[in-house]
Amino acid sequence: MERLHARYPFLDASRDAVEAADVDLAALVQRGGPAVERGHERVQRALLEGTTEAEEPQLWSDRAELLSYPVARVLVSLLDVPGATEKYAAAEAATARERFVEDFEADIELKSTADQRLTLERLLADFGLSGRIEPTGDGRFSVEVTAYLELAGDLDDDRWRLVGRPLDAGRVPVARAELYTLLREAIHHRVVEGLPLSVPEPIGEPLDDELGAIRRSISDIDPPMGFEAVVPGLFPPCMRALLTRVREGEALPDHSRFALVSFLVSVGLDAGDIVELCDVTDGAAGTVREQVERLDDEGGSALTPPSCAVMDEYGDCVDKDETCETIQHPLSYYGKRLQQAPDDRVTDWRA
Repeated sequence: MERLHARYPFLDASRDAVEAADVDLAALVQRGGPAVERGHERVQRALLEGTTEAEEPQLWSDRAELLSYPVARVLVSLLDVPGATEKYAAAEAATARERFVEDFEADIELKSTADQRLTLERLLADFGLSGRIEPTGDGRFSVEVTAYLELAGDLDDDRWRLVGRPLDAGRVPVARAELYTLLREAIHHRVVEGLPLSVPEPIGEPLDDELGAIRRSISDIDPPMGFEAVVPGLFPPCMRALLTRVREGEALPDHSRFALVSFLVSVGLDAGDIVELCDVTDGAAGTVREQVERLDDEGGSALTPPSCAVMDEYGDCVDKDETCETIQHPLSYYGKRLQQAPDDRVTDWRA
């Protein structure tokens, strides 16, 4: 099992590596250990933070990282939470995009050897896209129209509609960044294929503890949504603290940034509003916009901001007040404070 397989477990070569190792999935989950622990983390981070990247990558061997992928697919299949399967697949695809962009750019700059990274040619071949996507020079590519329609079909932004695109001899030109988005969609389609799995009892039962922990982390909370006003002064203490940290130029950990951005999306802000409210640098603005795009692309209860219990677990639950003692979710706090606030204190920040 190679590093390439561990980084891209959805590739045909990665699946072949698992088959060649003759791994018994039932025996693997019954033993527990690194692959199961990492599979648990993989799903939990996907649902709460929109990424499947390990919190501490150095802890996991290539074997544990690769085998955590089938474990994660089992766990998300057993979870039975609305939106969880799509959210998990989107997180796998988003993480893969970050990795292949790093590899492709290293390839362009000749910074690494081919056996350590994924090349664009290899990824296209793996997805049957060789010849259907071809470079045309100057960082642009030509995509066969049928491939374009397959890959862009789930992208809602009007800029992806074929009617607004030039078409020449059955091919659609795209820029490099657009190609990366289309490849992310290809990965998403492959990851979500077959999910949810039909999981036999000998595989599912040993994962009860991990499944319970994931369910508790996204819990049975139904926070209010659709607020009429955005009043930062009424945000819960945890979100006000995160907002202060990001305004002061701190690079928040992934889980903290996800908590803040998902909260701001939930109270009604769009990407531009969030960038302005957070007063982030130009460099950080791109990260914020990408995270908002991920949240807007998906649906389901797994996409709400983390609960108070999860915020506390990650150390982001700070400066508790009396209202915090009566609620279980940051959005519930905000809804309660809005109801309690005098009308003259409720001034929409956007106004």
